[in-house]
Amino acid sequence: MPAIDLNHVVAFVRVVEEASFTAAATALGVPKSTVSRAVSKLEEELDVRLLHRTTRKLSLTDAGQAFFDRVREAVSGIDDAVAAANEAGKTPRGVIRLTAPVDMGITLLADVVARFVRKHPQIHVELTLTSRIVDLVKEGFDLAVRAAKLDDSTLVARKLGSSSMGVFASKAYLERHPRPEAPADLLAHECVLFRARAGRATWALSGPSGLEEIEVHGPISADDILFVQRSVVAGVGIGLLPIFVARSCAERDELVRLLPSWAVRGAFVYVVAPSVRNEPARVAMFREFLVTAMRTIEWDG
Repeated sequence: MPAIDLNHVVAFVRVVEEASFTAAATALGVPKSTVSRAVSKLEEELDVRLLHRTTRKLSLTDAGQAFFDRVREAVSGIDDAVAAANEAGKTPRGVIRLTAPVDMGITLLADVVARFVRKHPQIHVELTLTSRIVDLVKEGFDLAVRAAKLDDSTLVARKLGSSSMGVFASKAYLERHPRPEAPADLLAHECVLFRARAGRATWALSGPSGLEEIEVHGPISADDILFVQRSVVAGVGIGLLPIFVARSCAERDELVRLLPSWAVRGAFVYVVAPSVRNEPARVAMFREFLVTAMRTIEWDG
């Protein structure tokens, strides 16, 4: 294996991330010519072209893309280690800006954040709860918790768990209506809907006989899952709720789990960051604390 200068690898990663030799040089605090020579030297060391260069743009070769995908995380790890070393022995302090869905913030994150700030009193966690997908870079957030497919490949993600949704109703509702014994029975019931149009939604339930898609209807739809939960508790109709959200209401006998063998299975929950390069140690510390705490949660029990 040929000897590779790690400084050349770092320069290459910065060029790709910044999509510019000039911007990479600024980020590294060196002349543009130094960065250009470093990338050329790396190509010589590897004996392969990594970048297509034109006067207007840069693009990765197939070999360059494969190499970048393998070394990017390693370079980020070096940055993390340097940041941690620089802050070693210092009391972590400052602000962490976090965004999360309303239901997850209230149900799960409040206790986790409280434990963290008790342990690190010089850190202030500023939490924004919203159902919309926040642009982390544009709006200046350090981290986000998301329960959805991640379409933005530039985000750095850690999986926290997976959350299934179950069918719930209040005892008051069940006193007035027959209990459904199969997914098809939901067709005869009033339902409280999440992000539905024109009073109708399709629930895709997985169970003993596979997947069944049921088109349900109801008098209320909302874009906030906690509103749906409270409406179900009030007896308006049957609701499809995250099991971790409905658990406390079920324990207080406010809700009853229906069709327990059927559920909408496992949306993954992630904590994501716009980048971990030059990330403050307090943010990395909080992310690790969050990952550890959330992985102990019984999401679907």
